[in-house]
Order: sequence, then structure tokens, then C-alpha cells
Amino acid sequence: MVTINDIAQQAGVAKSTVSRYLNGGSVSQKTKDKLDTLVAETGYRPNTFAQSLKAKKTTIIGTIIPRLDSYSANEALISIDKGLREKNFQLLITNTNQDAKREIESIYSLASQKVAGILLFATVITEAHKKAIADVAIPVILLGQQADGLYSIVHDEYDAGFKIGKYATDLGHKNFLYLTVLKADVAVGQMRKKGVLDALSESKETTIELIETSFTFEEAYQQIIHLLPDVTASYIICATDNIALAVLKAAHQLKISIPNVFSVSGFGGYQITTVVSPTITTVKYAYQELGEIAVENLLLLLEGLPVPKKTILKNKLIENESTKRLN
Repeated sequence: MVTINDIAQQAGVAKSTVSRYLNGGSVSQKTKDKLDTLVAETGYRPNTFAQSLKAKKTTIIGTIIPRLDSYSANEALISIDKGLREKNFQLLITNTNQDAKREIESIYSLASQKVAGILLFATVITEAHKKAIADVAIPVILLGQQADGLYSIVHDEYDAGFKIGKYATDLGHKNFLYLTVLKADVAVGQMRKKGVLDALSESKETTIELIETSFTFEEAYQQIIHLLPDVTASYIICATDNIALAVLKAAHQLKISIPNVFSVSGFGGYQITTVVSPTITTVKYAYQELGEIAVENLLLLLEGLPVPKKTILKNKLIENESTKRLN
């Protein structure tokens, strides 16, 4: 790799001159022209990470994600990366495998690497999370979760849940199985679920069975394939598209026809829900918009400017082939 020393030697100038040039400092036009040419010819790129460790003001943003295979996080990361690059910031990603302790460790670890701020896709928000955020004393924005006193950007989970519940009862369904997730997850395990249950309870003679499962596709599938043979519900509401996909796979393995035996819907609007057969009814979330706003708000915080403590994003119901109206 080409180093700053290589550029200095080829240009016949001091290393400090190259450093000043790279940082937008004052150099003669002749030297600037020479360095412009050398940088273009060699493809030299400054080591932003090393520069930031030395600088008082860094240009690295830490982002903590729950899983490497998280569709929602990856969709948001597309716009986060784009937005940061446009503002000459660098993205540093750390994965936690949905381990709350690792999330807390990552907050401290990123701060020790002198990141300018942190975008946190948290699984849960505990007192330990709040303490870590207070301890590091750099801007932190929660994405997808919220907590009093902290900056957050969230989806309208209650509204999304209510949309699906109302849609399902409008189709004439009375008997439901709701595959939820751990209650510690406030966004999905509490608010989304409350929206679903409130909408279902508005319909008379409704029966609802709740079973907790995993966010992870394979874990959910292993549980669901044992559940499906005994399902009497006409509609299975899944807390995420991943869970809905697990139901679809299990139903296929068991030769259960969807939506003829029961309807299925999820949440998220993952692209794959339009590829599988039957396509899955879902609520589409604004993941890339979340990433755009996250970058905008974090950079404003870095400039000491005010931003809303909580931003709530809208969603949209997408009706597909996995649900049907009862006669």
C-alpha cells in the first residue's frame, strides 16, 4: 500500500507538507498540482482511522448492529454508509449477535477508539445501556428502540401492529395464533404486539393464542415445524417477516397449503417476501429513511445543534398472496 512517506518522497517534499495538503492546509499551487497528480496516479487513500485516533475531532461513526444477517439493519446501513461518505465520515461496524452484554461492551469499545458518535441498533435498552451511553459522553442515537432521555429513531410499531390486526379481522378471521418475540424487546415484543392485540380485541368472538419464538429464521423454523400440525387458527400473525418465512418453509415441508389452511402475515417488508410463493402479506418499514435521518441527526448533534429526542417513522400495509378472506 502507498503511504504518506511514499508520496512525500516522490514529490520531493516533507511529510508534513503532504499532511498539510491532505488536511486542506496551505501549500503552494505548484506543490498542490504535483501532489494532486501523485495521489491520482497512485490511488493513495489516507488512513482515516489512524488520523482520527490522533485528532481531537474524529470522522469515524461507530454503528452497532444486532446480527450480520439482519435485513432491517442492512437496509438502514446502505443509507447510513452513503450519507456518511457524502459528508466525509467513515463507518465502523460492530456486530453483537443479539447479545445485550456485547452491545454495552461495544459502546465502551467504540468510544475508546475515539469515534465521533454511535448509532445503536439495540435489541433491548437496560440500565446498563443507559449508564454506558452516559459514561462515554459522545452522541448516541438508538435505532429501532427508544428510552426516556435518549435520542431515538423508531418505527410506529403500535400502528403497524394495529394495521395487521384490523386487516385480519376485516378478512373475517376469528381464530388467531400470534408468534411473538421476547417481551424485553420493547419495540417488537411489546408495542407491536399491543397494536395487534388491541385491533383483534375490537372484533367479537376472537380467540388469540400467543407463542414466543426467535428472531432468527432457523431457530424459529425448528420450533414452528413442530407447532404447525396442531394449529387450529385460521390466521397466523408473525412478529417479523423472518418468522413468517419460517412458517412458510415449515408449511411447505408439511405439505400445508397457505393460505388455504391458514393465512400468514409478517412485519418488515423484506424484499424476499415478494419472491417466495406465496408472496407474504406484510407491513413495510422505512429502513433506508431511518438510516438517512440517523446520519442527519447525528451530524447535527456533533455540531451542537438541536434534534428531536424521538423521531417516529410511518409504515405501509402490503397485501400479498399469503392471506385470504374467509367466506
